[in-house]
Amino acid sequence: MMAGQRRVVISALVLAWVGWAAVVWLGVDFALSQLVLVCTYAIAGLGVVLIVGQSGQISLGQGALLALGAYAQALLTARGVPAPLALVIAIGLGAAGGWIASLPARRLGGLYFAMSTLAFALIVEEGLVRWEGLTRGNAGMLVPDFALGGWAAVSPASQALVAVTALALAWWCCHRWVRSHHGLAWRSVRDDEVAAAACGVDVGRSKARAFVVGGGLSGLAGGLYAHFIGFISPEQFGLFLSFELLMLAFIGGSRHLAGAFWGALVIVAIPQFNALLRDLLPAAIVRPAGLEAIMFGLVIVAVILLRPQGIAGGAKLPR
Repeated sequence: MMAGQRRVVISALVLAWVGWAAVVWLGVDFALSQLVLVCTYAIAGLGVVLIVGQSGQISLGQGALLALGAYAQALLTARGVPAPLALVIAIGLGAAGGWIASLPARRLGGLYFAMSTLAFALIVEEGLVRWEGLTRGNAGMLVPDFALGGWAAVSPASQALVAVTALALAWWCCHRWVRSHHGLAWRSVRDDEVAAAACGVDVGRSKARAFVVGGGLSGLAGGLYAHFIGFISPEQFGLFLSFELLMLAFIGGSRHLAGAFWGALVIVAIPQFNALLRDLLPAAIVRPAGLEAIMFGLVIVAVILLRPQGIAGGAKLPR
C-alpha cells in the first residue's frame, strides 16, 4: 500500500471512530448538529486555506466575509427569495467583500496588509451594528430554515445533508482551482513575489483572485450558518471568529485542503470537550474562566511540537 493510500485509510478509520464516539456520547441528533457545524467551519476554512496557505497572505477579516453572507441570506429569505438563490447572492457578496479587502494588497504587504484586513473587519462589524434599519443592530435577526420548494431542512439529518453536500461541492471546486494555473500562480506568489512577477505573474491580480474565491466560500459558509443557527447578530462575527478561522487553518494544515476539515473538527470539538470536563471533573479545577482558551493553546502547542505542518501535513498539494 502506497503512503498516500495508507494516510487515506488511517484518516477514514479515525473519522469512523470519531463519528461512532460522537453518536454514543452525544446521541444521533446532537452528533448530526455538530457535523453541520464542522461542515460550515470547514467551508470557511477552505477560504482561509486558499488565502493563507496557497497565496501566502494573512487575512484577519474572514469573520466579516462570513457576516456579509449571513446577513445577505437572512435579509433575502425574509423577503421571500428562495434559499438556494439567496445563497448564490450571498456567495457573490462574500466574493465582492473579498475583492474589496484585497485592494490594499497592490500597495501593501506582510503585516501592513494584514492590518488593512483587520480594519475591513472592524468597518463591517460597526456597519452591521449601526445600520439598525436594515440589520436591526445588536438586537439581531431571526433566520428561517433552509427550504427548497416544499422541502425544508428542519431536522438535524436534513441539515447535515445540506451541509455535507455544500462542503463536497466547495471542496471539489477548490480541488480544481489549486490544480489549475491559478493555483500555480498563487503558490508562486506565496513562495517569492519578485520571482513570480519576473515570470509574468500579475501578483496583485493573483492575490485579489485568492481573496475573491476565499470570500465566496466565506459567503457560502455564512449563509449556511445563518440557516442552521437560526439567529444572527454582529457579535457572532467579531474578531474572535477571524482568529478562530486562522487557528483552524494552522491546526489542520494551511497548505492542505484536508486541513480545513481537520481544523474544523478540532475547533468544534474543543468546546464540547470542555463541557464534558465541566461535568466530570471537580468544579475547583474546571470552573475558572479561560479554560477553553487554555485548551486551544495546548492544542496549538501540541501541533507545533508533533505536527508542524498541521494535522493534514502528509497530504501535500501539488507544487
